[in-house]
Amino acid sequence: MSPTPANAGRPAYDSRRLKRIFDRRAATFDDVAFLPREIAQRMRERLDYIKVTPVRVLDAGCGMGADLPGLRERFAEASVLGMDLSAAMLARANKAEMAESEANAGWRRFLPATLGKAFGARGPQLAQADFAELPFAASAFEMLWSNLALHWHARPDLVFPEWARVLKVNGLLMFSTLGPDTLKELTGAYAQAEKSLGLAPQRHTIEFVDMHDLGDMLVESGFEIPVMDQEVLTITYKSPESLLKDVRRWGAYPRDVAPQTHARAVRDALHAALEARRREDGTIPLTFEVIYGHAWKAVPRMTAEGHGIVRLEDIGRGSKRSK
Repeated sequence: MSPTPANAGRPAYDSRRLKRIFDRRAATFDDVAFLPREIAQRMRERLDYIKVTPVRVLDAGCGMGADLPGLRERFAEASVLGMDLSAAMLARANKAEMAESEANAGWRRFLPATLGKAFGARGPQLAQADFAELPFAASAFEMLWSNLALHWHARPDLVFPEWARVLKVNGLLMFSTLGPDTLKELTGAYAQAEKSLGLAPQRHTIEFVDMHDLGDMLVESGFEIPVMDQEVLTITYKSPESLLKDVRRWGAYPRDVAPQTHARAVRDALHAALEARRREDGTIPLTFEVIYGHAWKAVPRMTAEGHGIVRLEDIGRGSKRSK
């Protein structure tokens, strides 16, 4: 697929680099997990208004597996599978899964053998994979859930078609991601610091895709009835050091690209620029634009060879409407 205008000029996607980053971040991710936990809760509230009874659910970008228990509880009859690029994140998810299994072992022994086996099979399973190259058969899932993970992939226009491939027709995609206003204070502070030092401006954060562009990509990728909305959350910090520490724990930003000879000067100027952004209450704000989306996999209108598909239930509808 050729890049859409929204992705023109975006950096190439480096899955190996991203994997290394999150493998390193896995040990300290608990310190910043409050944000995905909060967004997961807000996604679950949105899910209350949607009727869906999946048999198989995929959590794409599951990280440490924090959302898996909630999905398993909501869809008690479903098999829930978690997928992530980072082996270290999956190791933490597996550890949490084993602890939960041990905690549940007591009451399961009172179930009939066949029922106990079924309950065991419904627990979350884990797989390591890339968003745009899923190791699953076509139409393998009735629901795909992804919480604050899509923005890490530089080409969402390649991710959505793969997500559509593994969903059954009329399957539900529900996701959250970050939009362009995310980290705007940090981006502005870097620009101010580099200008003050006479350095050429550099990009220090990943590029976030606009909500409307994501909606267009969904339709182009075989989804229908996309519902998109966004909200802005602000987290405040007491110091530039604590802000930058959290930002690095979240993952692949900021990207320090200044020459080594300027590194200290850029750091000092950056801290000064962040200090200048203190509010009246003495805190430094950091913005997150959170985008929520859900859509249904549409009935295909074309075969892989380009032939039109006419469903039996659609035959005759046109003539009936014309009467």
